[in-house]
Amino acid sequence: MDGTPVHGLLHPEAGHMRIPHDLTRDPFVGSCPFHGDCWEGLASGQALSERWGRPGVELEDDHPAWTLEADYLAAGIVNVTFVLSPHRFIVGGGIATRAGLLDRVRSRVGELLADYLQSDLLNSRLDDYVVGVALNGRAGTLGALALASSYAP
Repeated sequence: MDGTPVHGLLHPEAGHMRIPHDLTRDPFVGSCPFHGDCWEGLASGQALSERWGRPGVELEDDHPAWTLEADYLAAGIVNVTFVLSPHRFIVGGGIATRAGLLDRVRSRVGELLADYLQSDLLNSRLDDYVVGVALNGRAGTLGALALASSYAP
């Protein structure tokens, strides 16, 4: 906040946030060893592989996995948006590189927000709000370099 990381009692774990899980639609119990069906347990690459029996890269574009994945990702994004109100939401990881997935996620985010929050960004520019990573797998390395350079004498 105002250029300073926000920190509470412990480190934040948005991936373990609980999101709606319709067991009739998706009987998968989740892959998280702690919570089963938290956001990470339902929407991670590991969850995708365990649920469908093969990695996401092997699933066809019209596979039902992608609609379900978009729904889970959107549910978490909307929860974080309501609580933290970020200016941008960056979706990373291997799953985010799937062609067409972010478009599905944005569409579902718009539906779930239901025009509750009044912001041009959220109401008509979701392409600028929900984005994929832009550093082509180099975020960790470049982030470490930036952090290290901030400690240089």
